[in-house]
Amino acid sequence: MDEYIAKFPPDVQIILEEIRMTIRSEAPEAVETMSYQMPTFTLHENLVHFAAYARHIGFYPSPSAIRAFHDQIAHLKWAKGSVQFPLDKPMPLELIREMVRFRVIEVTAKAEAKKNMKKKKQT
Repeated sequence: MDEYIAKFPPDVQIILEEIRMTIRSEAPEAVETMSYQMPTFTLHENLVHFAAYARHIGFYPSPSAIRAFHDQIAHLKWAKGSVQFPLDKPMPLELIREMVRFRVIEVTAKAEAKKNMKKKKQT
């Protein structure tokens, strides 16, 4: 992830680091990795991805998070599992924080349900 961030101009590096720290604060147990050539945080599964482009930051929190936060991102360019945050506007770190929090709850519940299902099968 450090190498990825270092490829960008200093002003974009600052934004990427802010996003990274925002994600880390909400998902301290998540593991940093690279997936699909993008910085990725995993917690039981892929939690969120993000990437820098010429004019925006792509944030990929999953289709469920896009649906859950549709009203907050309606004014932005978004797709099934992604949203674009323009680089010429303040980065919505609080929204990113809320989306990460949503994903942590979602993947943790999913992992717990899977674990419980496995226990039931063993008994």
